[in-house]
Amino acid sequence: MELNVLAIVVAAIVPLFVGAIWYNPKVFGNAWMKASGMTEEKIKSGNIAVIFGVTLVLSFMLAFSVNGMVIHQVAAEQLAFTNRDSESFKAFMEEFGNVHRSFGHGALHGAIGALFFVLPVLGINALFERKGGKYIFINVAYWMVTLAIMGAILCGWQ
Repeated sequence: MELNVLAIVVAAIVPLFVGAIWYNPKVFGNAWMKASGMTEEKIKSGNIAVIFGVTLVLSFMLAFSVNGMVIHQVAAEQLAFTNRDSESFKAFMEEFGNVHRSFGHGALHGAIGALFFVLPVLGINALFERKGGKYIFINVAYWMVTLAIMGAILCGWQ
């Protein structure tokens, strides 16, 4: 199983595109600003090149992680890494090689990842930061949509 580098690149750009729409003032931007305590002055004070550059690097890291989460054959290949020529690995890949390699399956696992990883992490942080439910919902829903799209791209693009 080879890594689809182009799918990784496209998936890594997804958080930027979805974020541009999601956090737009006409969508959830104003509600997010209010819930997070963000102001126009804070937004203008940041170095946008650094923010987007670091975001892209982190998005690549995320795309590599999501790739292993949505493509189950990666786990089988990791188990057989030292002996890909074994009969048991060949038989497994022959029977299950491309099972569950679809856009829908990737989207499902991306959304599940958001529910079971992003929600707890952001939820815990938000509780200690004294942020409300609206803040948690806006951010977790963004990651649910984003990871579903990333998962769909990574799993379905063969």
